[in-house]
Amino acid sequence: MLVESKLRDGVIYGDVENAEYVYMPGCEIGLVAPMCVYENDGKRDDVDIHEALRLIRVRSLQPTYHPILGASSC
Repeated sequence: MLVESKLRDGVIYGDVENAEYVYMPGCEIGLVAPMCVYENDGKRDDVDIHEALRLIRVRSLQPTYHPILGASSC
């Protein structure tokens, strides 16, 4: 629940070494069924919140600093 709460607050999760990031765009914050963004290998894919949480857990992603967005997606 803590990870979901932080994700909904705009915290960016990722792995800088592998250039892999999961975050919720600012325009999705506050929505009932928000979409998130998964970046990997220079590609961006839309994923639902459940898939975003699964990716964060499975890939052991931590709060991080995105090279373009900074520390927050909003």
